[in-house]
Amino acid sequence: MLRLDDIIARRYGTSESLSSSDELAFELTKIARRFRNLKHLLTVFTIFLCFGTTSVNAREISGTAYVRDADTVVVAGTPVRLNGVDAPELSNRYGRTAKAFMERLLRGEQVFCDLNGDRTYDRWVGTCFIERDGQWVDVGAVVIANGHALDCQRYSGGRYRSLEPAGARSRLPQSNYC
Repeated sequence: MLRLDDIIARRYGTSESLSSSDELAFELTKIARRFRNLKHLLTVFTIFLCFGTTSVNAREISGTAYVRDADTVVVAGTPVRLNGVDAPELSNRYGRTAKAFMERLLRGEQVFCDLNGDRTYDRWVGTCFIERDGQWVDVGAVVIANGHALDCQRYSGGRYRSLEPAGARSRLPQSNYC
């Protein structure tokens, strides 16, 4: 397929043999070629911005928390799935008890979450902390140590397993994905 500048070059040769209107058309063709190159550059830049920033979504947030269930909280409007924590669903009594525990634990607290950039459903994945006696305490560790959730080794690497109280594994259901 011939481009406009190819047609002009075939018909008129070089720009020296062109009339003023043909010369204008020749110059416009050059400009159009530069614009096409710029358009390609902008497309590449836009793709870089879109895809290049998705892996940079690891960030920190803080604020008061709303508890959805024992392994999901909403902090500063951002839903956060506690990394490596497997809590029972709200459809059973253990899940409702675990949610009530989390609500008591986080009520009035400033919650700080370190998001790792991963997502699951509508939630960002991260580790959340509250301050107790001048120390930052991992919320997931507290809920597991109090027998309301289990360590999900697939995502935690087993860091919470030693915190599980005796009998927690026989009492609480473990998700298949853990």
